[in-house]
Amino acid sequence: MNKVVKAAICQMQVVAEKAANLAKAGQMIHAASKQAQLVILPEIFNAPYQTDRLAQNAEPIPGPTTEFLAAQARENQVLLIGGSIAEINADGIIYNTCCVFDETGKLIGRHRKLHLFDINIPSKIVFKESDVFSAGDRLDIISHNGINFAVLICYDIRFPELARKAALAGAQMLVVPAAFNMTTGSAHWELLMRTRAIDNQLFVIAASPARNPQSSYQVWGHSIAVDPWGRIISQGTTEEDIIYADLDLSLLDKVRRELPVLKNRRPELY
Repeated sequence: MNKVVKAAICQMQVVAEKAANLAKAGQMIHAASKQAQLVILPEIFNAPYQTDRLAQNAEPIPGPTTEFLAAQARENQVLLIGGSIAEINADGIIYNTCCVFDETGKLIGRHRKLHLFDINIPSKIVFKESDVFSAGDRLDIISHNGINFAVLICYDIRFPELARKAALAGAQMLVVPAAFNMTTGSAHWELLMRTRAIDNQLFVIAASPARNPQSSYQVWGHSIAVDPWGRIISQGTTEEDIIYADLDLSLLDKVRRELPVLKNRRPELY
């Protein structure tokens, strides 16, 4: 395999107004498309990540935000991982959903967050995603132009069985729109992304929003791309930025050949 995927993470600052968020996303996607073929947005990129705002900003799919994303993918000729949005279905059920669009603007994949983020650390953070969202029920491998990847949304990355299932199904990378907070981010963000890459010998690309001092939910930032050996290819700060990464897919074969972790598994024992 001899292919380098040029990726870009749009670490955008999310504000209260949906129109402003879509405008910012459009600007960053366009800028990123000058250097990248794969562009990634963060979790809940079109509205504040607050339980009291998620339901009121929920949209059907297709809907205004996904139509916007399809147009951006088509106009900028990129494979677009559309972060995530609050999706409301015909029955009024709300999901945390990532949509993936190819260079023609066609919807080629969708992932509904499987694990809902409920946390209660007194004096630090209390947040209950399950007050608003319902959980998805499937993991898909998305294949496009020789690239096989799975989307995991934020809290999904904490479940090693899920990442392993993706690797065994042929994923070459995990794409992770996420919004870790100041408590979990400082402790676990880099560790988790590097560990999942090492465990499964694949690339991990995690997209966070930039930090917004005005937000009630303070994100960690530090969007990151990690190679199959666990090395950091590139990483952002807390500021709004586009983080670029060249993903050399030939490294997958090299790492898996030299240290055949997946081949050496003993599934009959565990």
